[in-house]
Amino acid sequence: MAIQLDNQHPLHSSTVTRELDQPNPTEPRPQGIRSRILLSPPHIGAEEQIFVREAFETNWIAPLGPNVDAFEAELADYVGTQGAVALSSGTAAIHQALRLLGVGPGDRVLCSSLTFVASVNPIVYQGAEPVLIDSDEATWNMSSAALERALADMKREGRLPKAAIIVNLYGQSADMLPLLELLDAYGVPVVEDAAESLGATCDGRASGTLGRFGVYSFNGNKIITTSGGGMLVSNDTEALEKARFWATQARDAAPHYEHSELGYNYRLSNILAGVGRGQLRVLDERVNARRAVFERYERALGGIEGVAFMPEAPYGRSTRWLTALTVDFAQAGVSTQDLIARLSAENIESRPVWKPMHLQPLYRHCDYYPHDEEGASVSERLFAQGLCLPSGSSLTQQEQNLVIDILKDALKK
Repeated sequence: MAIQLDNQHPLHSSTVTRELDQPNPTEPRPQGIRSRILLSPPHIGAEEQIFVREAFETNWIAPLGPNVDAFEAELADYVGTQGAVALSSGTAAIHQALRLLGVGPGDRVLCSSLTFVASVNPIVYQGAEPVLIDSDEATWNMSSAALERALADMKREGRLPKAAIIVNLYGQSADMLPLLELLDAYGVPVVEDAAESLGATCDGRASGTLGRFGVYSFNGNKIITTSGGGMLVSNDTEALEKARFWATQARDAAPHYEHSELGYNYRLSNILAGVGRGQLRVLDERVNARRAVFERYERALGGIEGVAFMPEAPYGRSTRWLTALTVDFAQAGVSTQDLIARLSAENIESRPVWKPMHLQPLYRHCDYYPHDEEGASVSERLFAQGLCLPSGSSLTQQEQNLVIDILKDALKK
């Protein structure tokens, strides 16, 4: 089922008004002391409150209940999978996926290097070893050239990876089809880390649905949020039932507390699932709003020498979860660190792009395959030059204009 990025999706049939939504992005904030402009704040409205109120009124506040069941079903329907399991975080979802794939001590797991640390940590939870793969210039996501060399080396060594985690960065899907073709040839199953790309597409399918398992995050900074939470999706409903069992402390079907397997406290509460249900109903609106924010930045700053925005791949639509760009010091005469400092001085949050995992003290000992066979690293360049700007769906044009004016002034030669 192809994902729908418009307001015609069945989830938009609710007639509940959104009068309690945060300010319209076209309207200025109220006069007074200006609050901090955040990178990606939550954007909560009226519908979430209805589901949360129902949870309180019915006393369903535990990590079980009708909102949990409905959130799983509605999310699975939205992305087009056979099932979904609501969990306490995206990290928990990756952990469950790796366990379902049988990852254990001594195994090796491929993972994108340019990512947040939560993509890699679950590999270590399972006692396995990460093997880190560079990005390509065209998508900023996993490089098929680097992946191909890694797989060939691992086959020669007789230690093929147990799984691969492909991360979708900043709202854009990786180029999944060539990556999947390579991994399928070696019999390596894929976990698609779509924590940053719910609502994006790849070759007509929803981001997060092309691997054996897909993972979404509902952290407070994501395009929709449950405050904290995640979802594991798959067409393997039997595996999802196993994940649901493990996530509920692996409690056996007995009148007393009986446990024959290791379990976790990974379930999402009925209250937070209610927030998620309300948020899912406005996901397409949030995507459109963030894309509009990106387009305004690109129009205003795209012609400045040394400034280049993260490209949108031709095989799918990005949500532009965060507006990400690079600034070449040699051409622009200013560094990303300078720009971050200028914005911070005006109470505006911005950040570098993710520091690659192969540069992190925790993981610098791991094998790493750069995009270029000669050793040139795309992810290292992106980290050195990359910048993420305020991108929230509730960002007003007045606030965005302030950000743009500060950057234009800093980038003047």
